[in-house]
Amino acid sequence: MTGTVTEVLHPLVQHKLGLLRDVTTTTQMFRQLVNELTLLLTYEATKGLADEEVEIETPLEHTTARRISGKKVAVCPILRAGVGMLDAVLSLVPGARVGFIGLFRDEETLQPVEYYVKLPGDVAERDVILLDPMLATGNSTAAAIETVKRAGATSVRLIALIAAPEGIERVHRDHPEVPVVVAAVDRELNEKGYILPGLGDAGDRLYGTK
Repeated sequence: MTGTVTEVLHPLVQHKLGLLRDVTTTTQMFRQLVNELTLLLTYEATKGLADEEVEIETPLEHTTARRISGKKVAVCPILRAGVGMLDAVLSLVPGARVGFIGLFRDEETLQPVEYYVKLPGDVAERDVILLDPMLATGNSTAAAIETVKRAGATSVRLIALIAAPEGIERVHRDHPEVPVVVAAVDRELNEKGYILPGLGDAGDRLYGTK
């Protein structure tokens, strides 16, 4: 998946994304849809994980099975909205360690400001999955990737719900090897740096704030 952008066009993904975009969707339903979409996107994003053959015993006989091998996983949501995607990934990869990266966007400069970082001590030995519902300008995401790289990570991938072309271009300008998995690549950013047609502010809609 190196350096790719994967737009998951599965009917289930697109159906749930349409509900997520709808301004009439309640906070409770929005959270549920984010969880369900993240489950489906994680399935796609983890296709490249290495596996190996192991021997097991079923209740009936001896056989072989496939298990994920190699590096373990670290899941790192970008605060605050990325936390809404975390439980879905952990339900599929329960052994993952969790890190947090706190960034906010300066509304004047649109540049990221880092205010909190807590990563697993062995993040350099893990496949890192970054979570951020919206890849807009890409500045915060690129900064988050740089943060985990400084900590030693060499395998990083991003799961976002939606992305703007400008954000994808920005991330891959600095980190061309990082694969990006999204439910949709939207049309553009507006003058304030919001994705169009978008889904509003993901954090506000997840947590019922304004």
